[in-house]
Amino acid sequence: MDGRSSTGLEIRIAAMLCYALGFITGLIFLAIEKDSRFVKFHALQSTLLFASLFIMNVVLSFIPLIGWFFNMLLVPAMLVCWIGCMLLALQERKFLVPIVGPIADRESRRF
Repeated sequence: MDGRSSTGLEIRIAAMLCYALGFITGLIFLAIEKDSRFVKFHALQSTLLFASLFIMNVVLSFIPLIGWFFNMLLVPAMLVCWIGCMLLALQERKFLVPIVGPIADRESRRF
């Protein structure tokens, strides 16, 4: 996957940046990327993954005790997932995160 994306960045750098600020940068790259399906895939996967984790985080924070406990487990898992996704994208590896990965792969082929 040599070359540059339509943003002017190297494809691997653009794919990594899709994860930089969670679903925010995923949405930005979904809006501006026109050529690279690899970057579109990572942008969509980032958006789906971190938006769903954000929603889970908010919902769990409203549930007393047990929700707070699960939230304490979710936050470190989100951090590990975030770092792992950025490193794998930087290595130009197309990996499918469970549940959202296949959806992102299927939908990134559409546009």
